[in-house]
Amino acid sequence: MTITESESTDLPTPTGPMRTYLVRPNGEGCYPGVVLYSEIFQVTGPIRRTAAMLASHGFVVAVPEIFHELEPAGTVLAYDEAGAARGNQHKITKTVSSYDGDARAVLDYLASLPYCTGKLGVMGICIGGHLAFRAAMHPDVLAAACFYATDIHKHSLGQGLHDDSLDRVAEIKGELLMIWGRQDPHVPREGRALIYNALSDAAVRFQWHEFNGAHAFLRDEGPRYDPAVARICYGLAAELFHRRLR
Repeated sequence: MTITESESTDLPTPTGPMRTYLVRPNGEGCYPGVVLYSEIFQVTGPIRRTAAMLASHGFVVAVPEIFHELEPAGTVLAYDEAGAARGNQHKITKTVSSYDGDARAVLDYLASLPYCTGKLGVMGICIGGHLAFRAAMHPDVLAAACFYATDIHKHSLGQGLHDDSLDRVAEIKGELLMIWGRQDPHVPREGRALIYNALSDAAVRFQWHEFNGAHAFLRDEGPRYDPAVARICYGLAAELFHRRLR
C-alpha cells in the first residue's frame, strides 16, 4: 500500500506543544491508528522508515517528539556518544507525568482524525518501548508492540528514577507484544524475567519473543542491525495490529 507523509503538527500538551509527524495510507477510507514512539534520539531516519512500513500495512501512524519540552521542535539527536548522553539525560529530566500527558494528547489526536477509525494501538523502540508499555494502560489502547523496552525492570524512567510501570501492569487491558534481544545489556535476563512474571501474575494478555540480538538490532543503521530478525519482528507487530485493531 502506498503512503502519504503529511506535514507535522504541534499538539497541545500540559507541558507545551509537541511536534508530531503523521504517515498514512494513500487514498480514501478510514484506518486504525498507531502511535510510534522513538528511541532517545527522537524522529530519526530509521524511525521514519518504521513509520512508513506501518502505514503501508494500513494504519494511520503518529510519531511524537518525546523530548519536546527539552529540545527545539525538529531536533534529531545523532547516533553517537554525545547524542546518546543527551538523550539519556533528557530521559530522566522529564517527569513521568509529562510522558503520560503526551500519550493522552497523541491518542486523542489520532482518534479525532476523519480518516482514523478510532481503534488505537501503540508501538515503541528502546525508551519508546517503555512509553508504549505505559500508553497501553489507557483503556482505549487495544494493542501495544514493545521492542526491547528499557528501564521497566529498574523503575528508572523519568525524573526521580522511580516510575510505577511494573506496579500498574494490571491496568493493561489490550494485548502486548514484548520483543527482546538476549544480548541486550540494558535489559538482562533477570530484568526480563521480572517483567514476564509481573505480566503473568496480572493475567495480562501478551506475546513474548526473545531473539539472539544486541540492543538496537531493529535499527537499520549501524553494526547491530539484523535485517532478518527485524523483518520477523515487524511482521509480528503488523499481525498484532491487524488482528486487534480491525
